[in-house]
Amino acid sequence: MSEERFGEFVLVRRHEQGHVAELVLDRPKAMNAVSTEMARSVAGACAALGQDRDVRVVVLTSTHERAFCVGADLKERNSFSDADLLRQRPVTRGAYTGVLELPVPTVAAVHGFALGGGFELALACDVIVADRTAVVGLPEVSVGVIPGGGGTQLLPRRVGAARAAELIFSARRVEAVEAGELGLVDQVVEAGRDREEALALAARIAGNSPVGLRAAKRALRLGQGLDLRAGLEVEDAAWRAVAFSGDRAEGVAAFNEKRKPEWPGE
Repeated sequence: MSEERFGEFVLVRRHEQGHVAELVLDRPKAMNAVSTEMARSVAGACAALGQDRDVRVVVLTSTHERAFCVGADLKERNSFSDADLLRQRPVTRGAYTGVLELPVPTVAAVHGFALGGGFELALACDVIVADRTAVVGLPEVSVGVIPGGGGTQLLPRRVGAARAAELIFSARRVEAVEAGELGLVDQVVEAGRDREEALALAARIAGNSPVGLRAAKRALRLGQGLDLRAGLEVEDAAWRAVAFSGDRAEGVAAFNEKRKPEWPGE
């Protein structure tokens, strides 16, 4: 396993076996609160991972024992002028869109607090694995703002408009079991096993065609919100992108020869 630092607060671990990378939030003294510097580092790490053709799955994890990420760094913002906040906005947006726009499948491993921008980082992932200590929510209206990392758009896509409205307007925190029941997270696992289970899921995903994975994610994301006819056109375009690839040829050959595929990734 190799490691690469992006600034002081973000670490990327590339697992040599399985084509899985971890994007690690590593600001433990602030429970991974997203400062300007940390946001810039998340965006930079995402840009690097998006260009790495050897990476098939990214897992978003945390080094803090009691928190995934508590959201925006309000201590930093307390010293901001309006002009400072306006200058910071594209930097923080870059972190959330960086995760959201990763071209490969993404899995969030959540434990402890995942609030505000922290939960939005998880919502930007394709799958959320949470352990039983997880507490999630979008409490921004309780401090005079609104979710600004995609929460007002991503949460309704998960749980529906009415449920998202109730959660955002009430600013309430939701514990793991209820979060699983409501669809705020996808899997609830035993305490302390979120990273392990997320990495295991990532390894299973990464065993599949890298060309297929990227195309399937593109079809899933681009098709959201479209009517059925338009969505099927998105799917057809993605199918055509993989149908004549080396991965498709290898997949068919491996199936017929009863062996494990050796994906060319093209």
